[in-house]
Amino acid sequence: MNKNSAISVANALQPKSKFRPPAVNQVQVEGFFGPRIDVIASQTARILFDRCVEAGMLDQIDPDRPNPGLKIPYGPGNTVTTQMFWDSDLAKSIETAAYALNRHRDSALEARIDAVIDSYGRLQADDGYLNSFFLRIEPGKRWVNLRDQHEMYNAGHLIEAAVAYYQATGKRKLLDIMCRYADLIDSVFGPQADQKHGYPGHPELELALVRLGRTTGERRYLDLARYLVDARGEAPHYYDQEAIARGESPNDYYFDSYEYCQAHKPVRDQREVVGHAVRAAYLYSGMADVATEFSDDSLEPALEALWSHLTDRNLYVTGGFGPSKENEGLTFDYDLPNDTAYAETCAAVALVFWASRMLGRQPDARFADVMERALYNNALAGLSLDGTRFFYDNPLESHGRHHRWIWHNCPCCPPNISRLVASVGTYMYGVADDEVAIHLYCENVAALEISGTSLTLTQKTRYPADGRISVSVDPETAIAFTLSLRVPGWARGHHMAINGESIETAAEKGYLRIHRLWQPGDQVTLDLTMEPEMLYANAKVAADQGRIAIQRGPMVYCVEETDNKAPLNAYVVKDGAAIETVPVDGLADAVGLLIEAERESQPDESLYNTVPPGRQAARLTAVPYYLWDNRAPGEMLVWLRREA
Repeated sequence: MNKNSAISVANALQPKSKFRPPAVNQVQVEGFFGPRIDVIASQTARILFDRCVEAGMLDQIDPDRPNPGLKIPYGPGNTVTTQMFWDSDLAKSIETAAYALNRHRDSALEARIDAVIDSYGRLQADDGYLNSFFLRIEPGKRWVNLRDQHEMYNAGHLIEAAVAYYQATGKRKLLDIMCRYADLIDSVFGPQADQKHGYPGHPELELALVRLGRTTGERRYLDLARYLVDARGEAPHYYDQEAIARGESPNDYYFDSYEYCQAHKPVRDQREVVGHAVRAAYLYSGMADVATEFSDDSLEPALEALWSHLTDRNLYVTGGFGPSKENEGLTFDYDLPNDTAYAETCAAVALVFWASRMLGRQPDARFADVMERALYNNALAGLSLDGTRFFYDNPLESHGRHHRWIWHNCPCCPPNISRLVASVGTYMYGVADDEVAIHLYCENVAALEISGTSLTLTQKTRYPADGRISVSVDPETAIAFTLSLRVPGWARGHHMAINGESIETAAEKGYLRIHRLWQPGDQVTLDLTMEPEMLYANAKVAADQGRIAIQRGPMVYCVEETDNKAPLNAYVVKDGAAIETVPVDGLADAVGLLIEAERESQPDESLYNTVPPGRQAARLTAVPYYLWDNRAPGEMLVWLRREA
């Protein structure tokens, strides 16, 4: 082995710097996600704006139009109308459109976004304040109810839209608008005696400010994010104080407990995921970002405990969480019903955000594996193949009456899943000063920089159809750095080669970390063993007792009535039953599974019978969960009846 090809496993190396994601314009995605991004660019981005217009959102944000007034009333006994969230819905639609323009420049779509941005520019107050509801619908009520009324949440989404549009187009008008607003928030909120000591009722601004700080290089935005994290839940409780200032009793809170908005304890004292699922994961994303940016180890015990509590006791096999419709969130440990599962699309999207930010400190497959599970299953199910219909909630069993919808009075999920898929390239890599980690596998070309040197990484793969990944490493000049490749937890084996030479190395925290002098044209090949396997739930999950789920690679599978005879609960699958991969009718690119099973049948149609059911050999066709309800309507089932 010559000196230039000498390889050292980086097990002894500790990351010396922060791992940050690339910008969306640095990763050209093809392969599995490429066609999905193309659908968003050609269909969904326009549809989101059309439906926002139909809902009346542009009438609210444009001060040159007649004031529409309150179109969506407050809920009974509640202090919220979903009309308060319209800035966030438009912002996520702008962000989606930005990624669409990065994919395919579309002058008509770009003109629509520019017009919306111009409206926000005209709407913005002289001091920088920007919230369409409190400027036009209920003026004079800014900052009186942070707990419920989403001002900071809306600001966060607008900031993320501004960053995305700037990175995709180079236009900075919205970025400048939002920097003015962020500067105002920074002056109003903070630890000083003359400032308000509040923080978002619906977390989101925290992670957005970190994104803004990274983009602009302005440290004060990072400092403000840190303040919002640190102040949360501290005594005297800000939400109590603002309720009293409104002339209300804190005890009259609609949701009873500050657990709903994760303000029941200071963040460093929190150990269990509680309350509203989306709010929780957004907060934890901001906490992880702050921990990374400030090398703040004091947040690590809370983040680790929260992660463990979610993934060990409260995570659906599809990567969703939050079983309850009542609070759109958590109930009690191991409460994971299937047919009534809420598992909001936004919660899975937020979990992808949180997992990706947990990777900011170092490569760790615990986080990337969950990111992948949530992305490929619960989150991706939220968008139909044609990009026109959406799931809000994502059950793991349907009796044929659950379908995607066109729009919703609270349309948070459509632009959320759309912006995630359209920007998925940014989640594939983590880049530090002297290391690049590959978290997700998909065919793409990434233009990165390592130690001041331009680096192109090119992935060639059919993943997740199979587990073979080829990575071309092309630095501008030869350079020594660490390249880390994830070995997913589902892989029962792997083989790696560099320039055709097999490499034997153990994974460190689930990553093969290879340090060497990389030459232009070096080739890394990773083969992951990808076979269908049966999953068994903890016995404490009552809904899954006596049942199995089936996974192949990152995909969790389900059975649909369109491929199998109903009722689907009549089928029984034995442990170790034969499973083979097959094509699927109507889903040309999908890898289906054919499962050996038995089908039970009663001797007649009686509701009850003294004669045990008979059984006959049968086969079940299963498809990836994210694809269900894209063909004919009917029953769906993830957890199949099992026999030892």
